[in-house]
Amino acid sequence: MAKRQDHARVLMYSHDTFGLGHLRRTRAIAHALVEQNKEMSVLILTGSPIIGSFDFRSRVDFVRIPGVIKLRNGNYTPLKLHIDIEETLAMRASIIKHTAEAFDPDLFIVDKEPLGLRGEVADTLVSLKEKGTPLVMGLRDVMDDPDLLAPEWERKNVLPALRDLYDQIWVYGLPQICDPLEGIAIPESVRRKMTYTGYLKRGLPNETIPQHNLNKIEAPYILVTPGGGGDGEAMVDWVLRAYEADRDLPYPALLVLGPFMNSEPQADFMERADKLDNVEVITFDAHIEALMNNAVAVVAMGGYNTFCEILSFNKRALIIPRTRPRMEQYIRASHAQDLGLVVMMEDDNDRDAGRMATALRQLPQQHRPGDVVVPGLLDGLESVNKLALAQICNANPGYSVLAHGGQHST
Repeated sequence: MAKRQDHARVLMYSHDTFGLGHLRRTRAIAHALVEQNKEMSVLILTGSPIIGSFDFRSRVDFVRIPGVIKLRNGNYTPLKLHIDIEETLAMRASIIKHTAEAFDPDLFIVDKEPLGLRGEVADTLVSLKEKGTPLVMGLRDVMDDPDLLAPEWERKNVLPALRDLYDQIWVYGLPQICDPLEGIAIPESVRRKMTYTGYLKRGLPNETIPQHNLNKIEAPYILVTPGGGGDGEAMVDWVLRAYEADRDLPYPALLVLGPFMNSEPQADFMERADKLDNVEVITFDAHIEALMNNAVAVVAMGGYNTFCEILSFNKRALIIPRTRPRMEQYIRASHAQDLGLVVMMEDDNDRDAGRMATALRQLPQQHRPGDVVVPGLLDGLESVNKLALAQICNANPGYSVLAHGGQHST
């Protein structure tokens, strides 16, 4: 079948078994691609249970595959369906492959997991490779401690895919912060496929989108966000202890607990905040960019998307990274602190209220990320667009007009 000459199609995969990170990164890239290219459509394959809570630009849509969650013991289980996990994974793999066949993409971008969850993307990669579709592996700036990542990738047997299937590896960060594959024994042929794009700059949501109304506090406030919230109870508790112990902290706090926080700690935090005049709690806002824009500073765990937003809105930040089950947040925060972009405070399990109160008092006086000059820091979306167009046009010369701006939006 002859390739289309007038409209490019990009397929993106985001496995999404826990949290919001993969989905939000994928969505940001998809929106940037269609915004900069009038004649392009993007379809996202995702298992996120809350993807419907987000809005999508015209020419971006998604296919929701059956959800799977990762248990604390490392095993996976279906999110909703009362069927065997192997049946669920087989169903997901089938939907992914059939969607790819029907959509017939000109570019396939896979987020973080080279073969997908439990290898569910492997057959699709092989099929698209045989058709000549460019395949791209997208990696966040930090994956994990090499001592943990190396055996995981060996167990999953992902290196052959990086070597033989993928055309390029895009790292959504800068080597000054981290090399995500440092300490991993990868062939030089794989290393040559790597391109650092810079971080993915975020902007404010569309003005027509209703903003979250706050009842107790007003901006400027300190925004406290544990991202998806599934593992953020300790950080939120620590901040609340500080406000309970020191009623004269100079700025109020807005706590955004995240959609995946367990109901019991969520209810406890709301009850405690009700007793404080200068603390307000909301569970989730799909447009957290607007809340961050109005903040004087941010307290966060330092996941990839939150870090991008801190840089994009030039916010002073106190990062309290988790260290289990992955070291990703700690590695990112410690390297960013070395560059002077943020301040990191380690969770010592004691979580002294006075120590946190002191940090919150100092936070609005610290340097902003923009005070540090890091060339290319927020060039990620622009770089991804150029790389995507190059891949599409190389595989399909009929799209060459795209590469010269003829189809770009103004």
